[in-house]
Amino acid sequence: MSNTGKRQQQVYTLVVEIGRKAGDGLPKGATGAALMVFASGVDEAEAVRETVAILKQADTAPLDVTGYGTYEERLAEGHEISADERALMQRALDENAVIVAQMTPFFGEEGGVGNGPLQ
Repeated sequence: MSNTGKRQQQVYTLVVEIGRKAGDGLPKGATGAALMVFASGVDEAEAVRETVAILKQADTAPLDVTGYGTYEERLAEGHEISADERALMQRALDENAVIVAQMTPFFGEEGGVGNGPLQ
């Protein structure tokens, strides 16, 4: 029998903008943050759903998610991917996990997803 019904897990790079919430762990004075996340899923929609659910459990307030695709899609777009990023992507795949690779806090009125770590 074949497993044609089961789709392969992949790792997606996401940037999640979070707002302020009591107990969120963001620095004092920050208005929010952008999180660069590596999340596994059978498709990007599943990776986004899992990421948002986990971030809510961690007492953060996800506001917006921007997907940058899989490792292969990012390479095709010309993104430079460091060995550290590749290792975190592999870990997310191996552990079927959501991994926050980078957090960039926003201060003042500047900020937003457009100023996130991949821009």
